[in-house]
Amino acid sequence: MTDTATSHYATIDFSALAALADDEVVTHSFVRDIPLSGGRTLALVTLDNGKDHTRPNTLGPATLLELGATFDALRERAGRGEIHGVAVTGKPFILAAGADLSKVSEIPNRETAKQMAQLGHFVLGKQAEFGVPSFVFINGLALGGGVEIGLNADYRTVDASTPAIALPEVFLGIIPGWGGAYLLPNLIGIENALKVVVENPLKNNRMLTGPQAFELGMADAMFDSVNFLEDSIRWADGVLSGAVTVKRPNAPGKLERAVKWDAAISIARKTLESRIGTVARSPYAALELLKAAKSGTKAEGFAREDEVLADLISGDQFRASIYAFNLVQKRAKRPAGAPDKALAKPVTKVGVIGAGLMASQFALLFVRRLRVPVVITDLDQARVDKGVAYIHDEIGALLGKGRISPDEANRLKALVTGTTDKALFADADWVIEAVFEELGVKQDVFAEIEKHISPEAVLATNTSSLSVEQIGAKLEHPERLVGFHFFNPVAVMPLIEVVHTPHTDEATLSTAMVTAAKLRKNAVITRDTPGFVVNRILAKLLGEAMHAVETGTPFEVVDGAIAPFGLPMTPFELLELVGLTVGAHVLDTHHAAFPDRFYGSPALHKLADYGHVLERDSKGRVKGFDKGAVKLVSGGTTPITAEEFLRRVEDGLADEIKRMLDDEVVHGPEDIDLCMILGAGWPFQMGGATPYLDRVGASERVFGDTFHHPVIRGTD
Repeated sequence: MTDTATSHYATIDFSALAALADDEVVTHSFVRDIPLSGGRTLALVTLDNGKDHTRPNTLGPATLLELGATFDALRERAGRGEIHGVAVTGKPFILAAGADLSKVSEIPNRETAKQMAQLGHFVLGKQAEFGVPSFVFINGLALGGGVEIGLNADYRTVDASTPAIALPEVFLGIIPGWGGAYLLPNLIGIENALKVVVENPLKNNRMLTGPQAFELGMADAMFDSVNFLEDSIRWADGVLSGAVTVKRPNAPGKLERAVKWDAAISIARKTLESRIGTVARSPYAALELLKAAKSGTKAEGFAREDEVLADLISGDQFRASIYAFNLVQKRAKRPAGAPDKALAKPVTKVGVIGAGLMASQFALLFVRRLRVPVVITDLDQARVDKGVAYIHDEIGALLGKGRISPDEANRLKALVTGTTDKALFADADWVIEAVFEELGVKQDVFAEIEKHISPEAVLATNTSSLSVEQIGAKLEHPERLVGFHFFNPVAVMPLIEVVHTPHTDEATLSTAMVTAAKLRKNAVITRDTPGFVVNRILAKLLGEAMHAVETGTPFEVVDGAIAPFGLPMTPFELLELVGLTVGAHVLDTHHAAFPDRFYGSPALHKLADYGHVLERDSKGRVKGFDKGAVKLVSGGTTPITAEEFLRRVEDGLADEIKRMLDDEVVHGPEDIDLCMILGAGWPFQMGGATPYLDRVGASERVFGDTFHHPVIRGTD
């Protein structure tokens, strides 16, 4: 073989990887010859794992080794003049969903991890070495290695109806390591590549559609589903005959490499640092690879990817990411402790008590997802009218963005009504309150509405910290009450904490879980306890932050100390986001319930009256701490260091989470982590709270054991 980008891989013994493939669902490569014009022949390789559409093609070691052998045979045929082009496509509507993550997570050491990168480069890179042009027909889902199959080929087409094309690796704590970090920026330019490799994964793993990928230049041609394969073959025939000329306007030129490339990387780095801090390794590793891709050979680019991918696969953050990924993909879809779905009551009409912003957001979500009548109520008609108008305006905004059709917009608006007459709630199956967070108010609201609804109707409260059982104290039927705690903003945040009291019956709990799923939310069942899961843990963190500054620790020290958690915002940014008054109420609630463990902060009430903690510029960006706010809290004489504060928080969280598990607030540490990932933005790369606390030794220090056996860790 002549010296190529993949030739040095030919001497590597991949048997260690093959040993991991015992129970792999192998995606086979089936070859058939397609006659073209002028007596030419196209060899078409179809990837198919033999399963239905519920199991996408994946690329484990056995799959790659088989595909490599197929490519070798095709190179020999091309050398004999039997074929004039090679194309790869997938089974119906699926090209490939990338590496088999279950296999990648079993890799025992860095050496084997590096081989996984090398094997992908070796096999997919063969597409550039057939001696004839290579094509990939992206006929549907293409993620990670599925996209890199295409990038390693000479030409690509895409199905216009493809719903998901992405390089999600950074989201999972790794990088595109089979050519993506080198080939993509050299195909579509650095700014577009940054969007696909870094920006989209960190926006909750945003995917591209077929048309979006085509517009970026990730494909050279796009065809409709109905004749996608036939049109792609005809197009490839045109390329081979010279009748079709391929232009790539987004491919980087000399000016982009000389001027724009490094500037774009620099801007991306500053944006990342401000948004996610510097704890997560994979986004910055991806930036370095993308920066290096502006020059050098493909072989050098592949070698860089080999080393970086090996480091990341064998490190803590990838193991934690896979744990988090499995929580969101599996446990969230089969919630622990959920009753039989058959017990759920039908929800054919929804009542919302309250017409303020939160209540209106609830009403909008219920009408969009359930497509049933929704009625809202409040103290007077003016508030009701304002709430209905807000919901109608939001539906109009969805129409303006093309998210819904004009007919759909009209139907949704017609389903939303408002009234001050509670009798119109009589036929509602589900009634949720979103009134002021005060126990007496919520008790009275439910006691009144119960007079108007059927005994079977479910009552739901969105309380964030009050006792659900106490909220139902005046009900004749407390068994129909359930906590249904959303997170703000309601449309965006994926978590609902479903809270059951000692009285909540199975039918009510089942209805809540089924309804949450229909709202496209992930629900976690929690016992009725102060703060439930997310707010209890955040109250511990915020209480420690307030205790530290009140006893003399500088605000800057406290804010910077928890950077190792990788949270999306600092304690005081979080306090301002939820509102200082709300934060003070949450801390008061927890201090009242657990006075020995949760700090009751007098200073936070002063800050709430003052209005803010942070000083911001005209664009809302944080400049520092407001001098007046700092002065309000000053006077403490026993400051601690950042290291002491971090350890205090870690040990405090380990203690609190252990108590929550001992009290069976949830069914396991996985539920705690799922709540923190989906409800508090705890990064995937950290795996949630409990793996982090195990890794840093807090679990061992506090209770002499770990939350997980074995500890979720690698070699970082």
